[in-house]
This record gives sequence, C-alpha cells and structure tokens, in this order.
Amino acid sequence: MTILIAYDGSADSKSAIEFAAKHLAAESTVVVTVWEPLLVQLRRHAIAGFALISDQGEEWKELAEQQATEGAELARAAGLPDVTHRAVADNESIWQTIVDVADELDASLIVTGSRGLAEVRSVLLGSVSNHVLHHAHRPMLIVPPVKN
Repeated sequence: MTILIAYDGSADSKSAIEFAAKHLAAESTVVVTVWEPLLVQLRRHAIAGFALISDQGEEWKELAEQQATEGAELARAAGLPDVTHRAVADNESIWQTIVDVADELDASLIVTGSRGLAEVRSVLLGSVSNHVLHHAHRPMLIVPPVKN
C-alpha cells in the first residue's frame, strides 16, 4: 500500500501524519506539499492595478520543499516506512494537484487533515480535503482536529 499524505505544516496535517503512522500499514509513503506560483495566485485573486508585485517563485518553491521535508521527517519519526517527499507547483488548484499526484503514484490511500493553513479561505471556497474527497477516484482518509 502506498500512502499519499497532503502536508501544509498545519496542526491538522501533522495530526494526519501521526494518525496514519499509528493506524495504517504502508509499504511506502509520499508526503506532498503543494505550492502556488505567483501567476496562479494572480489568476485566482484580483490584485489592484497599482500594486507592485515581484515574482518570488523560487522562494515559495524553497519554502514548499522545506515544508515537504519537515512532513517527511515527521512521518519517519512517527514510524512510517520508506518515506519520500515532494514539493509540487499548483497549476490549477491545490486539490487537483493532490489528486493528480495520487493518480501518478497510483496511491492506495490519500490522507489529509480536515483543515489546513488556509482555514478562512476554505470556509469561503470549500476545503481542499472536501474537494479531494469528491474528485479522487481512490480511498481517502480525512483526519479531524485533535481535541485538547
């Protein structure tokens, strides 16, 4: 079984890794972090014409790579075997990119937290996990927040 874990650094995505490690047996695990290039953000969100914007694509890519590495380290520390990671640029939508990577890997299971770092936006636009659930043609596990 290959598990794909969507990781964005949020508390919910960390809980998803811990839950997967505790309850699932995997042959391999891929931790994926999806990042949005500036042009995708501009297409999605109207920006005032006078705003001066510089493309920080390489910086965003490096941050996503660091985040994916962090997620893979958490997965290894939690006991998941054969963990790799990927930082993937989003060219359409984050949820679609997760589904596409799962298809590419032929993942047996997709694991996500119920909410990510974009919690406010997800309330308005629909959460990433909800979209993955409704568009992935494979099993999915959505891990709810940990109650303190």
